[in-house]
Amino acid sequence: MIASMNAEIDGFELRESIIQSLRAQGFRVRNGSILPPKELSKERIRELHETAVEHRVERAKEGIFRKESELLQHIASGNEIVPTKICPRLVEVLHDSDEELLFRYASLHWSIPVSSGYGRRLRFLVVDDHNKKLIGLIGLGDPVYSLGPRDEWVGWTLSDRKKRLGNVMDAFVLGAVPPYSFLLCGKLVAMLAASDTVRHAFKRKYGGARSVIRRKVHDGRLALITTTSALGRSSVYNRLRLGERLLYKSVGFTKGSGEFHFSNGLYGALTQFAEENCEPTAKQERWGTGFRNRREVIKKCLPALGLSSDWVYHGIEREVFVIPLARNTPEFLRGQHSRLMWYHQSETRIFEYFRDRWMLPRFSWDERFRSWSKNDWAIWLNKENGRG
Repeated sequence: MIASMNAEIDGFELRESIIQSLRAQGFRVRNGSILPPKELSKERIRELHETAVEHRVERAKEGIFRKESELLQHIASGNEIVPTKICPRLVEVLHDSDEELLFRYASLHWSIPVSSGYGRRLRFLVVDDHNKKLIGLIGLGDPVYSLGPRDEWVGWTLSDRKKRLGNVMDAFVLGAVPPYSFLLCGKLVAMLAASDTVRHAFKRKYGGARSVIRRKVHDGRLALITTTSALGRSSVYNRLRLGERLLYKSVGFTKGSGEFHFSNGLYGALTQFAEENCEPTAKQERWGTGFRNRREVIKKCLPALGLSSDWVYHGIEREVFVIPLARNTPEFLRGQHSRLMWYHQSETRIFEYFRDRWMLPRFSWDERFRSWSKNDWAIWLNKENGRG
């Protein structure tokens, strides 16, 4: 863990701390550039994220630690699951609710740090109605403005993108928790993100809302969801179908940029240094004051420290997927169609297809889920009991 900086941030010390931190995470610092490890297996990518994950867990401890025993009661042990009776249901997460606390706690177990999402947010728990246990999480937030593979797939002009990006959301967390993950329920959660339930919830929440910047009233139509794989090529999203239709379309890879490698105790010092030594990018008055986001803080701060702003490019590419919710999603997003020809896909239909296509065949030969204990998922209680 990086030592705390003094109240007055010392630029030289901060620069050296950044370099030491990157090397400790496994990055190579060569001739003013950073490079990822030569071998980027999925396990190695997980290791690169470990420091940022540990920092996020530590930051969350104060607000969640005392609730951990209670939260673990929402997680199933293997003997509490009856695969033939699983009955998934989407539960929308409301602000400052018990569901929000469970969402935050479960997301701490992801192998890469889970952000809180940007701007608009729509979150769901996937719950097994048979035993009231958590199956998985869906978290949608505002998409990034520019994403090459997505934009090329849509065929956007700059003008079209400005008008219709509000009809797109990005899945910043998407996956199953154990022991449901042993039964391939990561695929189920991914499929449910494309359900009518999610689309209708988006309309209820954002239909009629006025945007802060453009002051335009949103039409409430969610036409496209995007997501990126956590660990290189995805085994969950690839070839994921509902009947004959491919739900998740692979459209390319990111350039390998982000901020996770600075989210390990350094970001607070970077923010303070930026506030004391850098100017935020000029923006419209309605945006408020200060820096727009974490990336702007880092990109402003690095050159002021004599480092390259290109250090936001960590070189770990992620596969980009688009999930169109209508037959004519690209045409709508390009402004060629004014109406959307929806795919109608209920939670029930999705689960029945998933159950017969993936879950029951897996259950017929793989019973690892039965040995899972919810106590194995404890973060802080295990350490207190000497198990961590």
